[in-house]
Amino acid sequence: MESLAGAEFAPQTTYLNTASSGLMPARAVAAMKAVLDDAAAGGPVADVAFDAVEQSRAGYARLVGVPARQVAAGSSVAVYAGMIATSLPPGAEVLVADGDFSSLVNPFAVRGDLKLRIVPLEEIAEAVRPGTALVAVSAVQSADGRIADLAAIREAARTHGARTLVDTSQAVGWFPVRAAEADYTVCVSYKWQLCPRGVAFLTVPEDLGELTPVFAGWVAGEKPWDSCYGPVAELAHSARRFDESPSMYSYVAARHSLALLEEVGIEAIAAHDRALADRFRAGLAELGHRPVDAPGSAIVSVPGLGDAAARLAEANVAVSARAGNLRAAFHLYNTPADVDRLLAALSG
Repeated sequence: MESLAGAEFAPQTTYLNTASSGLMPARAVAAMKAVLDDAAAGGPVADVAFDAVEQSRAGYARLVGVPARQVAAGSSVAVYAGMIATSLPPGAEVLVADGDFSSLVNPFAVRGDLKLRIVPLEEIAEAVRPGTALVAVSAVQSADGRIADLAAIREAARTHGARTLVDTSQAVGWFPVRAAEADYTVCVSYKWQLCPRGVAFLTVPEDLGELTPVFAGWVAGEKPWDSCYGPVAELAHSARRFDESPSMYSYVAARHSLALLEEVGIEAIAAHDRALADRFRAGLAELGHRPVDAPGSAIVSVPGLGDAAARLAEANVAVSARAGNLRAAFHLYNTPADVDRLLAALSG
């Protein structure tokens, strides 16, 4: 991984903040710069950009193990969560985890006519009951890195006839995700997938999940260039009917970022990231600090140290403060030396 870090990444800080935003690899930056130069010169970039959307869709599909026809390309988790919220009948019960990320939870809260039930993450599976319509949960919690028991949640949902929506924004890129095991997954890609902002994906079942594409524009047509004016005569026969009009330049970069993850392999990245996180946990114990219990996570959250984030930034160590905790996130461009610099800065 260290040779890869030198070839594709050149951080000017000890960057341990992927849970907020990942670093883009050199190949993605170069591709984005090139298409921006072409656009500024008035060159034709639409074909290149829309091809990049399709390449990114296919690359993401391979990462999460579903056919590309089950993947929609957009820009926002909240938009896709909102679309799923609109599909529910008045009075439907939606079960969410306490403190989960707002972009996943709030679209259901603002409906006003849904029953939003909030329980601790560890109690999600046992809280599913007859009448629960949807369980919406993050695979990995943004605030502290805790990993949901997705297998237990999935089994409970099936038992009671509920659908599942899993936000994989803090997972895909380091944590093995099998999107087909959930009814829907949503994911922004500017974190662990190393893409620019403006790239997000939705996965749906083969039957498209009984969702109404309420924001469908021309790109959602089976023949987009024939769908530019008036009502779209024929929606795409695949998840592309849920596409948002793409942030084209971002997708030009995204295809290269996703390709890099495929080349390295998620299992190898997971082993690397977890080893660094465990190194940090061991160092914290020596300093007398106890992180939030999140075994196997690449995110480490330390209660009581949130205020240290600003001091660490002055020492060129980038972490974040979330929910009063210091949050460090370890990814493929990080090294054991990065962990040791963080520990040294904390002890100092």
